[in-house]
Amino acid sequence: MLRFVVRRLLQLIPILFGLSILLFAWLRLLPGGPAAALLGERATPERVAAINRTYGLDQPLFVQYWRYLQRVAQFDFGDSTQTGRPVTQVIIDQFPGTIELTIAALIFAVGVGIPLGYFAARRQGTILDNLAVVGSLVGVTIPVFFLAFLLKYFFAVELGWLPPSGRQDVRIDATHITNFFVLDGLLTREFDAAFDAVKHLILPGIALGTIPLAIIVRITRAAVLDVVNEDYVRTAEAKGLTTSVIRRRHVLRNAMLPVVTTIGLQLGLLLSGAILTERVFAFPGIGSEIVSAITNKDYAILQGVILLVAVLYVLINLVVDLLYGVLDPRVRVR
Repeated sequence: MLRFVVRRLLQLIPILFGLSILLFAWLRLLPGGPAAALLGERATPERVAAINRTYGLDQPLFVQYWRYLQRVAQFDFGDSTQTGRPVTQVIIDQFPGTIELTIAALIFAVGVGIPLGYFAARRQGTILDNLAVVGSLVGVTIPVFFLAFLLKYFFAVELGWLPPSGRQDVRIDATHITNFFVLDGLLTREFDAAFDAVKHLILPGIALGTIPLAIIVRITRAAVLDVVNEDYVRTAEAKGLTTSVIRRRHVLRNAMLPVVTTIGLQLGLLLSGAILTERVFAFPGIGSEIVSAITNKDYAILQGVILLVAVLYVLINLVVDLLYGVLDPRVRVR
């Protein structure tokens, strides 16, 4: 298992190296160069020259790239051109909200999707199966922002059961240590703050997790249908093993391989695709910073956020590979 992990970690090096080259080249290939793109209509030869000197853009490309790697290795992504705040601080302040929202959406998608897909497969052709298939199709096709508006209107505005926006009630004097509001409430024993943060995650988490839920239901259903017809499952049934043992050891474990891949891919998409949900619920995550950075051409923030999301996506795929090795020992020897 250790050799398998080391091999996968070594494979990350060229991937991250190639990613750094793409991001470095993207900023330098902007029309007119980075300085002109940053200044926009305010660009004059003097201002462009000043920006180039400040950020070292007048140096040879290999020198710029080496300095870029040194800064990235120190988690230094520069300063925002609009606010002057360090990009690293912006990420520390805003990204935990997006991660909390992503985790909430994933818990909803996996917690409902896998059981629903399994029972739909075990009762193939019944009303439950048909409802699961139709529901998954609807879940994939309905736009996230439209569902978000519906959830907000019915459960927050009309019924008043859940908060309509934000990460936490502003009237709560909560202590924020990590900027993960739920975790902070648990660490400081401010359980009312943690509970309030969870309530603020429910509606946006459901809205964001609906499409992954629909996909997981379909993949789980198809995987279980493939597995239940295998010879080893019929052999286990013929031996008289209990239903719970057959379900746990033979059906679910083998059906989880494609499901784990799907969950990993959806987790990466959730991290990078929460912008619309955050906008509808006025949820202060990294999505609002991305929209502001695009509007204001704040390429320092865009570069830092894109690099961070890409690295997380690569690490998520590494975890998926490791889970593959746990679920299927044959993978570890390939």
